[in-house]
Amino acid sequence: MEKIDRVTTDITRENIDRLAELFPSVATEVMDAEGNPQRAVNFDALRELLGDVAEGQRERYQFTWPGKREAKLLARTPCDKTMRPVHGRSVNWDATENLYIEGDNLEALKIMRETYAGKIKLIYIDPPYNTGHDFVYDDDYAQTHEEYGAVSGEFDEKGGRLVANLEGNGRFHSDWCTMMYPRLLLARDLLMSDGAIFISINDVESANLRKICDEVFGAGCFVGDIAWQRTYSMRNDSKGIPAEVEHIIVYGKHPLWTPNPLPRTAEMNSKYSNPDNDPQGDWQNTSAFAPGGVTHQGMVYAIQHPITGEMIYPTANACWRYSQADMLKYMNGWCAYKLIDLHDEDKRAAVCGISAEEIRKGVKGIVLDDPIEVSRGQAQAVYDRGQWPRFYFTSQGRGGIRRKTYLNNVGGTPASNLWPFSEVGHTDEAKKELQRLFDSTAPFDTPKPVRLMDRILTIASDSDSLVLDFFSGSASMGEAIMRKNATDGGTRGFILVQIPEDASGGYATLCDVGEERIRRVGTDIMYEIEKKNFNLKLGEVPKSPPDIGFRVLRIDSSNFRDTYAEPGTQPQNTLLSFIDNLKEDRTPEDLLFQVLPAFRIPYSASIEEFDIDGTTCFNVNDGQLIACFDTEVGTNVIEQIAQRMPIYAVFRDASLADDSAAANFEELFKTYSPDTIRRVI
Repeated sequence: MEKIDRVTTDITRENIDRLAELFPSVATEVMDAEGNPQRAVNFDALRELLGDVAEGQRERYQFTWPGKREAKLLARTPCDKTMRPVHGRSVNWDATENLYIEGDNLEALKIMRETYAGKIKLIYIDPPYNTGHDFVYDDDYAQTHEEYGAVSGEFDEKGGRLVANLEGNGRFHSDWCTMMYPRLLLARDLLMSDGAIFISINDVESANLRKICDEVFGAGCFVGDIAWQRTYSMRNDSKGIPAEVEHIIVYGKHPLWTPNPLPRTAEMNSKYSNPDNDPQGDWQNTSAFAPGGVTHQGMVYAIQHPITGEMIYPTANACWRYSQADMLKYMNGWCAYKLIDLHDEDKRAAVCGISAEEIRKGVKGIVLDDPIEVSRGQAQAVYDRGQWPRFYFTSQGRGGIRRKTYLNNVGGTPASNLWPFSEVGHTDEAKKELQRLFDSTAPFDTPKPVRLMDRILTIASDSDSLVLDFFSGSASMGEAIMRKNATDGGTRGFILVQIPEDASGGYATLCDVGEERIRRVGTDIMYEIEKKNFNLKLGEVPKSPPDIGFRVLRIDSSNFRDTYAEPGTQPQNTLLSFIDNLKEDRTPEDLLFQVLPAFRIPYSASIEEFDIDGTTCFNVNDGQLIACFDTEVGTNVIEQIAQRMPIYAVFRDASLADDSAAANFEELFKTYSPDTIRRVI
């Protein structure tokens, strides 16, 4: 059986395979350091196909910094870490779709890429702002624990490398760019084709962030630079120009990404009314014309006023809003009309701003079919009755022509790139939200307001979207998703990632803060729903609670010991220790979570633990995967698993109880479930 890799995908090999698929002629083979052939790219052949336009050109448009090459390499380097389940810190483990991941977000992104590539609708991040005091991630994994600690003096007990990027550092901007670049490269792979990323940042690195994102996502995928009014009162002690706004940089995965509209407000709707008792409801008067007269000459013509008899033409460079057939239908709602060639080329040419020789010939006008006296009486009766046609006449029916735009046909309003605090909250509001949840304390200095997160969710997610925040801080996004689902009945899910850096307010780490926040938010939501359901009136349907749970996963080293060793390098008395390569503190469930990415199964999958003859097994997603990691698995266990016909089955390499079980393994699956894909670890 094929073995499961214990490290994440080698992205370099993946990119070589993609190039070879596009251009088969550039594929070649070379020998690696151990003398084994491996696939490679013949860059001379690739250059022949694509040309060498940039080769040798010292002056070219590019953005670079010391460490950029290492940042790219870091994104491609495989990761040998795993996610371990932490039941004790989780809520509603068996029912929730939400994840809270404790650990370095670069490692988390690499592990998640195996399963969640192309599945995330929205990514929001609020990375360190590089103020000279904030800690940034140091990703030099080539250094050992001791080497790193000797150099930096900063190494937390959970393995996180965090260093203050002081302004006196000659690589002040470079270190920050190097930290962000690989994370954004991996984040792009996680986005759906219609997904988007929103990044909060201040003035110090906003320009560099734009350049990085132009390279990672493509300049054509830039959507906007949103100015969020973060404060309602400016500080008088600020030097230079006080900073009243922060940036939110937005990129789509696809150049044509478009945000959802915002819901309409009561103030917007107040502009609509129903003065003629129209059965379609409230409406607002809008222009009867559309731009583009010269390109739509067939829609430039006269319509005769049914009461005054005047010939009405579109305004300069405009045309009628709808086709002539539709306009004739609307006019017949006033009285009888017909089409007649008025030979008015000069007038129509003047509307279009061209000469009479250039105007389209034979375009007929919409004119009265009866004498004006007859038509006037019919039209006046319609006006007095009410319920006017879609195109109507102002000033008691004797004025210009206008169009009804119905409120029930109008969608929301587009979001601009200016978000005032009155609409989305400010920093003081965000801090008070934390204080309300945490008994008047705020164990995080720079939270984002929930209303800001809600605005992002509104324009960039659907009701069932999966949302990722891999600099989750105090988990503002997690709270916003829970509350939005409680409001609109959505099923949005979240994945929050946070390194366990030091926190305040009586909490050891920021992970403690984030988890406690969403735990308390869930309690709040349940209380409010129960209160509303208790006060239901007869006939009202009780409100169902949203998903207020989350699974906590902790990034840790592989569950397996390193058993690879050169012959002769291990003493004879230690060889027996390698028979079982599982680390002593790891459980079968730990193993299960390490193999889930190999089958592209999400960490939120349903997991049922069951027993066969004293052997522990796991049923994932109702038979998608059955796993058994016990050390002695007999023939009867294998037979019963095969009879369940799972899509995938996975065992430990050394788990078969005896030679008989090993010999019968393949035969049993061929007999009962030949299509099951079998793997070992």
